[in-house]
Amino acid sequence: MDGCSVLPMVIMISIMTGLMGSGVTVSKQRPSQSQLTEGPHAPQLRAKRGWIWNQLFVEEEDPTPKIIGQLKSNYDTGDFTIRYILTGEGAGEVFTIDEYSGEIHTLKGLDREEKAFYVLRAQAIDRRTDQPVEPESEFIIKVQDINDNAPQFINEPYVSSIPEMSPVGTTVVQVTATDADDPMFGNNAKLIYSIVQGEPYFSVEPKTGSIIVTSWPNMDREASEKYLVVVQVKDMLGFTGGYSATTTVTITLTDVNDNGPMFQHNLYTFGIAESAPVGTTVGRVMAKDADVGVNAIMNYSLVGLEENATFRVQTDPVTQEGIVTLAKPLDYESKKRFAITIEATNDYVDTQFLSIHESSDRTKLTILVTDVDEPPIFSAPYYEWKVLENVPVGTEVGTVYAKDTDAANNSIRYSITKGTELKKAFKIDPNDGTVSVAKPLDRETAAWQNLTVTAKEMKENQLSSSVSVFIKVLDINDNIPTLSRDYRPYVCEGTQVIQIISAVDADEPVEGHHFYFSMVPDKHINPNFTIRDNQGRVENNEKKENTYWYVGLLNNTLCLSKDKIFSEQTVIHKKMRGTNFRAA
Repeated sequence: MDGCSVLPMVIMISIMTGLMGSGVTVSKQRPSQSQLTEGPHAPQLRAKRGWIWNQLFVEEEDPTPKIIGQLKSNYDTGDFTIRYILTGEGAGEVFTIDEYSGEIHTLKGLDREEKAFYVLRAQAIDRRTDQPVEPESEFIIKVQDINDNAPQFINEPYVSSIPEMSPVGTTVVQVTATDADDPMFGNNAKLIYSIVQGEPYFSVEPKTGSIIVTSWPNMDREASEKYLVVVQVKDMLGFTGGYSATTTVTITLTDVNDNGPMFQHNLYTFGIAESAPVGTTVGRVMAKDADVGVNAIMNYSLVGLEENATFRVQTDPVTQEGIVTLAKPLDYESKKRFAITIEATNDYVDTQFLSIHESSDRTKLTILVTDVDEPPIFSAPYYEWKVLENVPVGTEVGTVYAKDTDAANNSIRYSITKGTELKKAFKIDPNDGTVSVAKPLDRETAAWQNLTVTAKEMKENQLSSSVSVFIKVLDINDNIPTLSRDYRPYVCEGTQVIQIISAVDADEPVEGHHFYFSMVPDKHINPNFTIRDNQGRVENNEKKENTYWYVGLLNNTLCLSKDKIFSEQTVIHKKMRGTNFRAA
């Protein structure tokens, strides 16, 4: 056959759009050349190794079997000697070919989003020789998109936050939607965004989906903290017949320090008993701050020197209240009322939103001191007096004084509630508190008298208080000296020193006793003995005391007496405060 006549085989592929859904029965007769090349869907043929082929199209989602094209060979004379074979993706399941006519049919509806195109191979076989007329060739059937998918938002949920008072145009969040349809075919996957709920506070950029703060100025968290913005997306550029979807964007305004503290009352009044101990809570004040977190932390302070000395205020870290406490004792009789100014100041101030003046507030606080019935108070914490031991009964020793400091100023009665072992040695005038001697005193028996005096109110609750009274009994020279013990000396031959003797006196000497010793003149005295003073000197480091000797004059030799050797002899006498006593 002449090579310039016709190609050995031609695969004719046409899109039978005119037949789709028409119910036309396609015959197995060979179509004419004009049928293959005319019409809006006529294939654009090109030569490839003797084959003439092109790309086929089939619309998705059509469940009705359709003829979508035809393969034809120039060797096909209509006598059915050519057998057409279709292999590759979907052959026999999705597509089938009439082996006599070469018509390609769909077997079921297709989904472009599942598979966008199919690659198939075509063969033309001579039935008589079972040999291919031409080598196998490849062609593509492309599934044509329809708008059968709605757009969908991804990365949901959308949650974002911006500071309150943000400037107009602040970007909040990016919302993104996708569409499974073909973005290259028409407007099926061309999306456009809009705000359904949330205007006029927020708007959306139609093409990108960026939500920005609109021209609404000074969005205030304290007025509305959370916004639910509904964004809609449509395909087909929003034209009628398209699909749409919505998503909700939760936008929270975060706090900035744009509010200062503010007291809810211009005056607070508290009461406190004058007997309250230091540290007692007087009351609590509260300044409200519409901000939250660190922006709401505040410090309280007292304005005024006197109040700072009497009271303190500190901030409760949990409740942010100002706790007013007592700093020093109160006295109703001295001051019954305190007027205080309390200031609350933000701990952190952002001058971008708030001035220094606006970051604080003041209020007045009145503290009323209530009277408490208190026991009498003595003029001294204790009393200490002195009295001679020889004073006569009835002698006044001293006076205690107590006063009812309450406004009632009740009268006081005094009594002795506890004393020393010597009972009833003193008495007290119940009206004026004068203490006097009730019976003779003896310093040598009790040098100190310790009393407890009680003062009691005569009215109201008859409260009482007590004070200690210490009375020192002063000594007089009312006791004679006595030998310190019973001496029974012995004499050895040739002894000079016979016995060291000493005397004691129950009285209290001012600078120590000075005794004068002598022999009793009216007694029979052996002339061989005399007494000499040792001047209080101690031999062999013995303890110093008023010591004396009986001294023998028989010889001039020394005698060992009481294991001690003495070499000096001195005459001894005793004198005490100008009064002489004789030792027995």
